[in-house]
Amino acid sequence: MTRPLKPVKEFYTESEAAGYLNISILALHSLLDEHIFNDGHPRPQGLSFSEADLVLLGFWNNGHGHENPKVIRMPLRGGS
Repeated sequence: MTRPLKPVKEFYTESEAAGYLNISILALHSLLDEHIFNDGHPRPQGLSFSEADLVLLGFWNNGHGHENPKVIRMPLRGGS
């Protein structure tokens, strides 16, 4: 008899996301500010993350996306 898969958590808090990525909350905020909230608007408080968000954050955290010819970087928003 097979066991049912453990239900996947739908959303993760900032603290849980940082723990999952094995980084500090400050480092998580730094990743968010560099890659997502870079249009001059402040990062909202109390964000939550899906599993797909954690995969992308992990990708950025491991240095991927910087000068990688297989990844096209989105331009910074806000003009310059």
